[in-house]
Amino acid sequence: MTVVPSSAARATTASALTVGPTRASTAAPSRIAVHFDLAKGQLPENVALGPDGTAYVTFAAARQVAAVSPSGETRVLATLPAPADGGVNTPVLAFALTTGIVRMSDGTLYVLYASGDAATTGLYRLRPGGSPHRIAALPADGLPNGLAFEAETKRFYLTDSVLGTISTVPLKGGRAEVWSSAPELAAAGFLGANGIKVRAGAVWATNLDQGTLLRIPLRHGRPGPVRVAATGLVGIDDFAFVGAGDHQVIATLNGPNAVVSIDAAGRSRPLMTAADGLQNPTSVAVRGRTVYVLSAAYSTGIDPNLAVATLPLR
Repeated sequence: MTVVPSSAARATTASALTVGPTRASTAAPSRIAVHFDLAKGQLPENVALGPDGTAYVTFAAARQVAAVSPSGETRVLATLPAPADGGVNTPVLAFALTTGIVRMSDGTLYVLYASGDAATTGLYRLRPGGSPHRIAALPADGLPNGLAFEAETKRFYLTDSVLGTISTVPLKGGRAEVWSSAPELAAAGFLGANGIKVRAGAVWATNLDQGTLLRIPLRHGRPGPVRVAATGLVGIDDFAFVGAGDHQVIATLNGPNAVVSIDAAGRSRPLMTAADGLQNPTSVAVRGRTVYVLSAAYSTGIDPNLAVATLPLR
């Protein structure tokens, strides 16, 4: 996630789409499928898709988890508990927010919550029809952000954008353990490690401040050497893989209001821009050739939304 803190920062991030190797733009035909309510704090931060096309999203400022049907109906499933101080002690951002989300095949949702409060910051389980229950406490001086699940070892991997770490939590819950604190995950003035996925024997993560996509091999559960898979990705936030392999990535660039495709050589090309209605895109999911992009309008303050695009034929 990204909340651009100042007009100077907005100018910096908006000035360039990428500064790394790029290829010619290939537009992805798109439409705005759902408009969310800015006044209600419906700033979509992360997304997980259900088998019927339902998008399960976290609304950051509202501290909520919601289901958005394929027809565009939005239903709030749960609201995370407000901290006693209202969230003003949440590091860097100064408001409590729901962030990463993972959906299991039985419909159970797992959600990260950053509140600056030791009693509420953590990883939550939300069973269908139930209430959110914290299964792992996380550091209140950090900002848990991206969430991924590794099925073979039944462990969650999560980024902390303030502490610059990746931690793991067992599926059943319990104590969180720092898995990597490599310097490539560190913040450089604002927020560091952000989006995260587990794919093809590796943990992949983005670093917003450094504009990088990282690959960290899984070696018997421990991290191998960090490889920088792509650079020059100003304001990179969340990402998703296309197909079954790890050769193509779709990523959101928050400040520049863009979505890009990144190939195996680390080259990027624009797929969507502000002209497609993007408003600080925060997260992306891919199913087949369909791309779901969530925009939170953190700094634009206009029209948080869900856009749907079709990947061009290759």
